[in-house]
Amino acid sequence: YTMVPASLYLGFTASIIWVGQGTYLTSAALSHARDNNLPDGPTLGSFNGEFWGVFASTQVIGNLISLALLRNGKDGGSVTGKNLLFVVFLGCMIIGIVLMCLLSKRDEKRDNASTHSSFGSMLKYIVAPLKDRRMILLIPLIAYSGLQQAFVWAVFTKSIVTPVLGISGVGGAMAIYGASDVVCSLVAGRFTSGLHSATFIVSVGAIVQAVVLFWLLLFYSPMEGLLGAAIPLFIGALWGVGDGVLNTQLSALLGLLFEDVKEAAFAQLKVWQSGAIAVIFFLSPSITLQAMLILMATSLVISFGLFLLLTLVVEKPSSIRA
Repeated sequence: YTMVPASLYLGFTASIIWVGQGTYLTSAALSHARDNNLPDGPTLGSFNGEFWGVFASTQVIGNLISLALLRNGKDGGSVTGKNLLFVVFLGCMIIGIVLMCLLSKRDEKRDNASTHSSFGSMLKYIVAPLKDRRMILLIPLIAYSGLQQAFVWAVFTKSIVTPVLGISGVGGAMAIYGASDVVCSLVAGRFTSGLHSATFIVSVGAIVQAVVLFWLLLFYSPMEGLLGAAIPLFIGALWGVGDGVLNTQLSALLGLLFEDVKEAAFAQLKVWQSGAIAVIFFLSPSITLQAMLILMATSLVISFGLFLLLTLVVEKPSSIRA
């Protein structure tokens, strides 16, 4: 009776935060580029790489904090330290709110006003990206980015890590996943300069995740010993490569392709990502690991193919300021 309303509330508030984050980060990057006569593409890539790198590092830090504070109770079933863990997380949230209040305002000259005179005009602004074929071609990859995130949380930890390493090994596997995510976010952001570089970087991430999916589907079986324990950790590291690539490149591409409708573009990002995440969580208890892997592989092939088509649709790379 409490978890469902709490989940709805958290989802609603998180969506607002994420849209604001994407919009502000893009505005800050473009403003910094223009103030310092820097190219937009590399600046957006660097800003997104650094943000997602720091964000991904919290997966490592959070798992280590949980590992340090949580202890099994004397009866073997209860867990102690939960209240202290919640206090630590609440303190981090308060610090984040204070820092957010210190952010400087970004003054931009825009043709369309930030405030809309009516609900109809606001709705028209929100759906404007859906009329752009570039967004239509990008949406499948956005949805896949949500699928692959949920796959780690709902399937990888349950069906691949736990049978080999046990529940106690989940934290370590996710910490390695997070560390890989950090490194790849920073590296991918540094090498982003425009659509063509983003296409190459996304291709690398997609190939890595495709190799993991097809290997799990065709060859993987749990093993004992040191090698068996290392395989889930290695899979987590490889999957983090794809996640770091997709997070940085999608955010940078939205900022480059939809500069005039940034808020609406990032709203579309979270709508399709969140919808895809919900699909995985709803399906995971009902379908087998093999069926889930087939779904993931099919989604990856389709979304990546349409993304490659996007590079052909955008005929003039110069239209995306490099």
